[in-house]
Amino acid sequence: MKTNILGFPRIGENRELKKATENFWNGKINQDCLYKTAKEIKISNWIFLKNAGIDFIPSNDFSFYDQILDMCLTVGAIPERYNSLKCNILELYFAMAHGYQKNGIDLIAMEMTKWFDTNYHYIVPEFYINQKFSLFFNKPLNDFLEAKQNEIITKPVLIGPISFLLLGKVKGDSFNRINLIDDLLNVYFEIFKSLENHGCEYIQIDEPFLCTNLDDDIKELYLNVFKKIKQNTKLNIILTTYFDGLNENTELAYKLNTYAIHIDLVRAPQQLDLLLASISPNSILSLGIVDGRNIWKNDFNKSLNIIKKVKEKIGDNRIIISSSCSLLHVPINLDNEHNTNVLTHEIKRWLAFAKQKVEEIVTLNNLVGDNKNKISIEKLAKNNEDCENRKISKLIHNQDVINRVNNVSPKGYKRTSEYCQRAKIQKKELNLPLFPTTTIGSFPQTKDIREIRLKFKKNEISTEEYNILIKNEIRNVIEFQEQIGIDVLVHGEFERNDMVEYFGEQLDGFTFTQNGWVQSYGSRCVKPPIIYGDVSRSKPMTIDWIKYAQSLTKKYVKGMLTGPVTILQWTFVRNDQPREITCKQIALAIRDEVTDLEKAGIKIIQIDEPAIREGLPIRNEYKNEYLKWAVDCFKLASSSVKDKTQIHTHMCYSEFNDIIENIAKMDADVITIECSRSQMELLDAFGKFKYPNEIGPGVYDIHSPRVPSVDEIENLIFKASKVLDINKIWINPDCGLKTRGWSETELSLKNMVEATKKLRKKFDIK
Repeated sequence: MKTNILGFPRIGENRELKKATENFWNGKINQDCLYKTAKEIKISNWIFLKNAGIDFIPSNDFSFYDQILDMCLTVGAIPERYNSLKCNILELYFAMAHGYQKNGIDLIAMEMTKWFDTNYHYIVPEFYINQKFSLFFNKPLNDFLEAKQNEIITKPVLIGPISFLLLGKVKGDSFNRINLIDDLLNVYFEIFKSLENHGCEYIQIDEPFLCTNLDDDIKELYLNVFKKIKQNTKLNIILTTYFDGLNENTELAYKLNTYAIHIDLVRAPQQLDLLLASISPNSILSLGIVDGRNIWKNDFNKSLNIIKKVKEKIGDNRIIISSSCSLLHVPINLDNEHNTNVLTHEIKRWLAFAKQKVEEIVTLNNLVGDNKNKISIEKLAKNNEDCENRKISKLIHNQDVINRVNNVSPKGYKRTSEYCQRAKIQKKELNLPLFPTTTIGSFPQTKDIREIRLKFKKNEISTEEYNILIKNEIRNVIEFQEQIGIDVLVHGEFERNDMVEYFGEQLDGFTFTQNGWVQSYGSRCVKPPIIYGDVSRSKPMTIDWIKYAQSLTKKYVKGMLTGPVTILQWTFVRNDQPREITCKQIALAIRDEVTDLEKAGIKIIQIDEPAIREGLPIRNEYKNEYLKWAVDCFKLASSSVKDKTQIHTHMCYSEFNDIIENIAKMDADVITIECSRSQMELLDAFGKFKYPNEIGPGVYDIHSPRVPSVDEIENLIFKASKVLDINKIWINPDCGLKTRGWSETELSLKNMVEATKKLRKKFDIK
């Protein structure tokens, strides 16, 4: 048997890549320094994997921003608007990622959306009719050679050509992007040939779309494409699937005639029987049995039973033991967690991060193969003890919480009146102008604000001092919003480290890490909380801050909460009960906070659900079940208020076409969504469906440092007015402003307000 991982975290154990990238963007280091940091991280990862005993070590899994953006650059899928930047690859690369506004050049970024059902974001390839591809930058070869120079032979990782096309979006004239396959394949063949010429033997081709419901024409395309690949390369292809099962595509996968097939047995354990039923004695299976998406320790006994079952069918020389997917989605090293006040010893013994998961893979291989020894037997015994400890721990279960979930009545999921009645009441109560302006919630988190929170956390300043400092920030941001003419204000969220972590810190059943960072996109890293037990709220979480902000102004200040589905999706969730049950527990905790906000006089409450689309299963047969309980959980959290209280929600970087009916069922009075990168294309779904409630289409991209002009924003609002009822349109950025600088935020918001004023005049509104 051999060992394998599909990819490894690339941010560095101390987020070295994040810091270097942001320093490069800010002009504090040059590109040579950035490349040096990248090289150090890659070499460190390769050496660790080699020494740990991984046979198939990945390369080309490293990225400065995103692996799909890397592939766009590799195959020359570069939109024409960036042509003037092609002389500087790094400048071009980051311009594609987050826009460019320099030297009189103003370029919008490429779109960004969620990577299947994860919280990782990828840059969406843009495809045009008659588009031609060429090998622009051979990163797969460069990384392979870099590893080889350090005496490490790797397995380059490439997104497969069909998945690459399916992940993209057609721009300009309508056509079937799959028609670009032949020209794209020629570039892949060129990459393969270059790798062969330099001693590469194995390559990982990711085709995650094989785990989705495929049309017959795509199935036929897979057969034709892999037949051509087989004819044009001698490389041993490890065909990689993840995030669900092959299911009805099992026979198709075998027919692709690759060296090995990788399957995700964590997300889809049921697929194994189907695979074994039709497997040939010569087939090689890469068994994804160590969870690449969650942080719970592998149950060795369960994994060993799976391995033995496959071994009995095909023998151990046809088995590869692997992570279920890339380890990109988990923190790097559990050994960096030293503070038992943050992560207790008992909970820590239940966990495994990326490096520990690599060790689990190697240990499983030793326990089944010829390398069984005293050390691996001792590790098995320790694993059994830790898994059993988690099952019987008193930390996990709270009967009061369980009873409350079981006793929710049907009324708990419904507002008192339908939206059409509520809207009339709210219009009279709030008396807002046409195109009311607001922001999504957070304002820039400056270095000074982060230092205030850090000093408070370290007990270097008192609670009284901390409260005074945060209130000063709130006062300043309220004054700024009033000054520029925002209609509905926010308090800025200066007390919050993260929109999920902040609430998790105040809820029972959560724990945290010091260094459990995971890449979300680009240099953006998050530190997801861990839900280990039943969830409940013991006291109010946001009331005092919102009440203070509201006391400073006669305008409305929104109460800002994170929704139950997003809290669920953006945490490492317990895997010992259905996710639906955990989500309902969170929903009831948020419901209590909503009720308290209304009692405190807050008339507009925003419950953010940017992750509701993200949680959608990638297979059609599982989607309705998920959407039913996800929508129910939002309604459970939001439905305790009176008709006059306006409920907002926010969603970003998602395609809504296939779930628009379910979004309507959430019954939020106002929904704000990301639309700027797509130039309002995402609104088409809302327009065609005739979405009944109010919508705030994001009018500028906060993930880009560029400042949109008044005319640009005005044009986007005008586009929205062609699709939506103008009396139901809100004006806002497409996401929170936490990661932006103050200067660009001030200019952008002023332009947003000015553009709104101009549109009001155009519609003859005084």
